[in-house]
Amino acid sequence: MNKKVVTFGEIMLRLATPGYLRFSQATELSATFGGGEANVAVSLANYGIPVDFVTRLPKNDLGRACTMDLRKYGVGTGNIIYGGERLGVYFLETGAVSRGSKVVYDRAHSSASTIEVGMVDWDKVLEGAQWFHWTGITPAISQSAADVCLEAIKKANEKGVTVSCDLNYRKNLWKYGKTAGEVMPALVAGTDIILGNEEDAEKVLGIKPEGVDITGGHVEAAAYESVSKQVMAQFPRCKKVVTTLRGSVSANHNSWSGVLWDGKTLYEAPTYQITHIVDRVGGGDSFMGGLIYGLLTWPDDSQKALNFAVAASCLKHTIYGDFNQVTVDEVEKLMGGDASGRVAR
Repeated sequence: MNKKVVTFGEIMLRLATPGYLRFSQATELSATFGGGEANVAVSLANYGIPVDFVTRLPKNDLGRACTMDLRKYGVGTGNIIYGGERLGVYFLETGAVSRGSKVVYDRAHSSASTIEVGMVDWDKVLEGAQWFHWTGITPAISQSAADVCLEAIKKANEKGVTVSCDLNYRKNLWKYGKTAGEVMPALVAGTDIILGNEEDAEKVLGIKPEGVDITGGHVEAAAYESVSKQVMAQFPRCKKVVTTLRGSVSANHNSWSGVLWDGKTLYEAPTYQITHIVDRVGGGDSFMGGLIYGLLTWPDDSQKALNFAVAASCLKHTIYGDFNQVTVDEVEKLMGGDASGRVAR
């Protein structure tokens, strides 16, 4: 069975302060690449799934460096298009204890944000694909990026390709005059698997849990079932609603789990205590990469797919950079209960 996955979105240059330095203290920045859909693609390539990442990059040395970096991880770059002014940049200051991390975006007029309908031959790109993934970040960067995303979703629907989305609400990105609530529903309508957290469903789709108090800090499973049912009622194409559960004890210590609703059953994953976070950026993307791998590998075992996603993203919190550089064996070892971190030799 063919399991080719296509992801589409913007990849950026990531410039991070060393260690836990603040922007005002740093005299140098560490350069890597990252972006929601590219992060998912790298995860899938690590797990041996054939994956293509589609974006638009500038035709310059930074664009080439970015393409080379993706190739290094085994991500297909043959459908990337080139043009536009620049590569988007984001700056990261990593938080510690009670000081949260900060992100500053510098992505206006990027090549990806000025992509236009017709530039990508989606018929060709999606030929032979089984899965297409997008996130709520892409339609947030510009109207034209939202239009291209919709173009891709419609083509995927035509071809019978499974479509997944991470709602990924980013309030700092919706700047071009439309709200997430105005743009996103048309795209979500063509989506089969929807991932989000408790804030995403409310901010993007206006859906809140009914009859459940979530202000007490501990969120009951009933709240997620309520939200999931409302999502499915509003978007009948949707077959699974998945929610990541992050509890923030501090910037370095989070609890991490997830739930999956398939219309009949609410599956709950084990909860991990991540006590020494190295880098949480890309945590949700690593969950999505694990979920897509799990649903492709065990299509009839939602519990196992969910458990794989949570374990994979738990490991991501120990890895510097946006990309989750772990193997299937490492994820399955953690799923099996080995969280010792002992030296393998």
